[in-house]
Amino acid sequence: MATHASLAASLHRQQSAADDYWESTFRQMALFDLAADMELGFFLSYYRNFAIPGIAETLYQNGEIPLRPMKRSYDTAIVIYELITNGFDSDRGRAMVTLLNRVHRNVPGTSDDFLYVLITLLVVPIRWIQRHAWRQPTTTELEAATRFFAELGKRMNIPSMPASFSDAERFFDNYEAANIGPSAAGQSLLASTVQVFQNRLPLFLRPVARPLLSAMLDDDRLVSALGFPRATGLTRGALRVGLWLRNGIYRSRPLSADPHFVPGEAGSSLYPGGYSLGQIGPNNVPNTPSAVSDEIS
Repeated sequence: MATHASLAASLHRQQSAADDYWESTFRQMALFDLAADMELGFFLSYYRNFAIPGIAETLYQNGEIPLRPMKRSYDTAIVIYELITNGFDSDRGRAMVTLLNRVHRNVPGTSDDFLYVLITLLVVPIRWIQRHAWRQPTTTELEAATRFFAELGKRMNIPSMPASFSDAERFFDNYEAANIGPSAAGQSLLASTVQVFQNRLPLFLRPVARPLLSAMLDDDRLVSALGFPRATGLTRGALRVGLWLRNGIYRSRPLSADPHFVPGEAGSSLYPGGYSLGQIGPNNVPNTPSAVSDEIS
């Protein structure tokens, strides 16, 4: 099936984008060209943290996910999309970086743990796009996405940020090989948040949310650690066919003129009238005095 001219034109612009315009290149990728798959990749990256026992125990003890799974999930996405849309040096972008640092300042964990959580937001969405989206990401998009998360890591004072996407993949794979494992905390967190995934599905797919999520994660080691049943060949095949049909429809239509995310708006029951930045973030984290550095120490 032929690709719509507007999609082809945007792809050409992405391929030829200058390195210095990495913010706008990543913004176009995440909000327009590959928006739906990027969002789904962010969502899948959220679950991978639950398969790391140390990270899962920290998240469980914090209490935000068990008590407010919907808010924690949506707020995490809102923070990232605010940064993508507005840029790091905007007022809203600076507010989001301050929030991230305030939330994480007293969280236990090694520098590799913090780096892993950040790198999942890069590697998982890109790998999903490479396997399932309507087109492959361009070299410029891979570089732009890597630059975006390297900049975020820098502003959160996370050391040893990978210099390239391949370096990020290497760290990601090595970390998971050494750390993925089952835990009661991780399985409890997943049980709390499956409803969030379920609520995002069309009604007719909600009864099969768990096997569908297992197929999307596409990692037997991961789903076993999370206490999920392994995806069957039938479920994997149905997912491939569904995505193939979706991609064919997408290629035939013009590129949307409306961004996937608009600051202050949220398409969920959590913030039906929109949100203010003061509403975003955990309920049990105190405000940091202005005299204190906003960086993780």
